[in-house]
Amino acid sequence: MASDDTEEARGVSTAVDLEMTMTNEDPKVVKQAPDADEAMKAFEEMQGEAIELDEATNRRLVRTIDWHIMPIMCFVYAMNFLDKTTLSYASIMGLKEDLHLIDDQYQWLGSVFYFGYIAWEYPTNRLLQRLPLGKYSAACIIIWGLILSCFAAAKNYPGAIAIRFFLGVFEAAVTPGFALLTSQWYTRTEQGKRVNIWYSFNGWGQIIGGLVAYGIAEGSRKHGSLIAPWKIVFLFTGLLTIALGFIFLWIVPDSQLNARWLKKEDRILAIARVRVNQQGIGNKHFKWYQAKEALLDPMTWAFFFFALIADIPNGGITNFFSQLITSFGYTPEQSLLYGTPAGAVEVVALLANGFMGDRTGQRILCSLGGLLTATIGVVLIVALPLENNIGRLIGYYLTQAFPTSFVALLSLISSNVAGYTKKTTVAALYLIGYCVGNIIGPLTFRPQDAPRYIPAEIIIICCWGVSLLILLYIWWWYNKENRRKAAIVSSPDYVRVEGREWMDLTDRENHDFVYTL
Repeated sequence: MASDDTEEARGVSTAVDLEMTMTNEDPKVVKQAPDADEAMKAFEEMQGEAIELDEATNRRLVRTIDWHIMPIMCFVYAMNFLDKTTLSYASIMGLKEDLHLIDDQYQWLGSVFYFGYIAWEYPTNRLLQRLPLGKYSAACIIIWGLILSCFAAAKNYPGAIAIRFFLGVFEAAVTPGFALLTSQWYTRTEQGKRVNIWYSFNGWGQIIGGLVAYGIAEGSRKHGSLIAPWKIVFLFTGLLTIALGFIFLWIVPDSQLNARWLKKEDRILAIARVRVNQQGIGNKHFKWYQAKEALLDPMTWAFFFFALIADIPNGGITNFFSQLITSFGYTPEQSLLYGTPAGAVEVVALLANGFMGDRTGQRILCSLGGLLTATIGVVLIVALPLENNIGRLIGYYLTQAFPTSFVALLSLISSNVAGYTKKTTVAALYLIGYCVGNIIGPLTFRPQDAPRYIPAEIIIICCWGVSLLILLYIWWWYNKENRRKAAIVSSPDYVRVEGREWMDLTDRENHDFVYTL
């Protein structure tokens, strides 16, 4: 924590001198310039001019960035969750009967989304690096909204399977794209809170989705409708996503260098303020050595296995929460309404996690609270008698505190993985693990185990127990690496190369890079 604060203080000091030896004095920098970060080119054009970034200016820039980028990211992420869970709402609004689903076909509808997601996750991460970040992300949002709307026209199981697959393909860009945007625009000590904020809109998506689905179901029951209620839900969410995609395209730039809502001088200042990240703002060149380093880094696989194991419960609960609530003794309409408080639990857990993580400098340890709370929730569902509807419903609500740990690691990909190729590779593997877990998850809720699904609930408890151990291992590893780096930097023989924060170096190459916890 102390190291991060010191670096950030340097980054917003009264006079941030950017007269870095980028062109003449340092041959190492000249050699790497063609593969350097986009920011280096911008500073080269300033021909050694010094830039002053005082604290007041820094606060003004943060406010401007927040007001332009955060709202649209939050709204889109709410739709990202709602679009996936629309299937759960539709499952008790006549979708199963209209599509003639039998046996475990509904389970496969839940899982096939993640086959599309996993198939396109690495290619989409490469495209996020190669193509303009803002424009590519916006295109994916618009197309996924269009595909979701098409679900209302599905007539049978094969058609629904195809739509769900391609929905996964185009949603695959959202989470890694948002992680890159966060690391691009915010300092490391700012990133944890903001990742928690935009991810918390998963909870808002569940609240809004539940209320909308309940309103549609009740309105159709009382007054009738021209089309099936579940189709209205898909049309509503799909068309709203398309509209948000066009707003995203207008507002979110590809980098600070082409932000229309920043003055020309503020664009340079917006880059200067994130130099303390030691990561730059973007690099279009694919570097094989960085991909290799990512594959050999123990943290990459710790992230991957955490996402895989922890998201087995997520895949099951996300697709079955409406049916789980009805198994507590509530009607299908009640399950739509009673599912909404779970979203509020997620919002509160994530916002509290972001605040405490930034306040203490211990994102990983703070996130354990949400994971333990979720585990207690599953234990309540399993242990309480079948007739204790309220207690088991409260248990379900507690399970929604789980995302704190997933988001903590997602924010660490933003702040702890340097080198643009390495970052996109690690992000891809993390989300591939997330996909595999979500594919397995719905299949643990077997039809023959209804209504209690006890085997699935026991699997959930075991998965979250193992996930907790992985988190503790990650925390221990980063502490060890920070001590190793500190020993190297404090050595009398250590020479710091100026401008290395713009050289697109990896976190292992750059000994000045300090891991956040």
